Amino acid sequence: MKRTSRVLTVSLPPEAADDFEHLAEQEGRNKSELFREMLRVYRVWIETREFESLQRYGAARARQLSINNEEDVDQLIQEFRHF
Repeated sequence: MKRTSRVLTVSLPPEAADDFEHLAEQEGRNKSELFREMLRVYRVWIETREFESLQRYGAARARQLSINNEEDVDQLIQEFRHF
């Protein structure tokens, strides 16, 4: 029968290991459940960071092109469609 999980070994300083175990206890989770939740939250954080970076890029480009509102965007779309 094939395993549905893999065992990982992680090294932590003693204080971090104690903190991790304390968090798991506080949350009423075992260490595996807490790690999975932490990984899920970290993935969301990465996606949010990437999205915010794209937003900053888009805002900067809009300023460079003097795009100030939705009407400007609509006008650019219409101009592009007539090419």
